[in-house]
Amino acid sequence: MRLDPTSLRLFISVIEERTIAGAAEREHIAAAAVSKRMSELEEQLKTQLLVRTNKGIQPTGAGMALAAMARRALRELDDIAVSMGEYASGARGFIRVYANISALTQFLPQDIKSFASAYPNIQLHLEEKISPAILKAVHENAADVGIFSGMPPGREVEVLPYRRDKLALIAPAGHPLLGQPEFRFADALEYDFIGLHTGSAINQIVANAAARLDRSLRVRVQVTGFDTLCFMVDAGLGLGALPVEIATLYARIFNIGILPIDEPWAERELQICVRGFDALPTAAKLFVHHLMGVQPAPGR
Repeated sequence: MRLDPTSLRLFISVIEERTIAGAAEREHIAAAAVSKRMSELEEQLKTQLLVRTNKGIQPTGAGMALAAMARRALRELDDIAVSMGEYASGARGFIRVYANISALTQFLPQDIKSFASAYPNIQLHLEEKISPAILKAVHENAADVGIFSGMPPGREVEVLPYRRDKLALIAPAGHPLLGQPEFRFADALEYDFIGLHTGSAINQIVANAAARLDRSLRVRVQVTGFDTLCFMVDAGLGLGALPVEIATLYARIFNIGILPIDEPWAERELQICVRGFDALPTAAKLFVHHLMGVQPAPGR
């Protein structure tokens, strides 16, 4: 059995106005149409809902029960409309975000904090992935928004600018390279390296820089995070490559030194990728605009 919300609204109006005419005037509908709806409702439910008295129309016991349920149902229908309107406007939503470790550790915490403050009803599901996995996930619609670095897209995704950073090397305290007046990256290739996990954009950038010098990296250990890399470097197992901002932060915690790389290849672009901006849900569009520092258009 399916009850018509319009009939339920009219039923509530009849009870509250106590006359068919009053309900008709309130709902801007002909009195005959209201009366017909009430008769059809009683027929559909196979029970008397209303009685006419000298004080007007009164609900029966069944009518009072229906009125309570109808009010609750109509409120829920109104809530659905409001909630869906919030999703459509972007005031409410759910966004799947994949980002690499460089974005997660340098820029995203503050960007997400300010976005959450502006849009408290939008949920973010955030996962750390390496750049190839990010591009693949966005292409396959497993993520709405990706933030990657150091790789040409190579897939059918739309790429937008995000931030820039610069790589540096870190070395254990007392390492011979830390005392050199003019450090060159080529000098570091005489030593072992601690690498990040396979597929890392930083690994690829540093390996490519070595290859351009007709050299190769001597990777002694591979780890899965910046903090573990710093533990290994601190222990004297090799050099490591990190974004300068992250290296500066860890240098306060670990007994390591920083070797700046004054070469163009060390400067990187972190980029945003989406399958297609115009096809994104409104909440995801707002998030991308926020990351790019773009103010949303009025009413969005």
